[in-house]
Amino acid sequence: MINYDYIIEYIRATIKPSTGLLAELEEYAAVKHVPIIQPEVAAFMKVIGQLKQPFRILEVGTAIGYSSILFSEFLKQGGIIDTIERNEEMIELARNNIKAAGRQNTINVIAGDASDVLACLDKSYDMIFMDAAKGQYGEFFEQCKRMLAPGGLLVSDNVLYKGMIASEDLVARRKRTIVARMREFLQMLCEDEAFETSIIPIGDGVALSFRKPCG
Repeated sequence: MINYDYIIEYIRATIKPSTGLLAELEEYAAVKHVPIIQPEVAAFMKVIGQLKQPFRILEVGTAIGYSSILFSEFLKQGGIIDTIERNEEMIELARNNIKAAGRQNTINVIAGDASDVLACLDKSYDMIFMDAAKGQYGEFFEQCKRMLAPGGLLVSDNVLYKGMIASEDLVARRKRTIVARMREFLQMLCEDEAFETSIIPIGDGVALSFRKPCG
């Protein structure tokens, strides 16, 4: 956690609880220790998505399909979500969950390593959500920038990484490389003239980046 417990508890108490399949997936993720976006980030994404109403979304990191199913709720009618996952077990679970949600014609799970898949994609997206290997965000960024439409949104999750990004005192020895790479990514993102970026301390840290129409 990167925030005071009482703040997190209060924020989560204000959020309407999920129902149906999303509630089931939240329970599954908690029991099986599968990382999915935290409740306050999910609520944030709902608001951003309703404002943007994207037609094409790219997600880097599918897991069990929770976030892509969530995103499909604010996708413009007829839109498509491409989501990338390399873990075969997660791919099967995600596809089953997406089918259970009735979104199999809307959400396309692409199997493979994100670096390889991103390099091969040649599409334009209105919104891109990064939630994969934290040490590779910098590598993913250039490919995501290439495909993000002017006026599009890039949302990068877990960018404060348990607070370690902001405080050297919190950095575990085995996490130094990931922390260093994430700091490099954030510096690159915030200094890129093609974007306006805000780092928001919710969940494990979210970077919201707007691709300037002329950028």
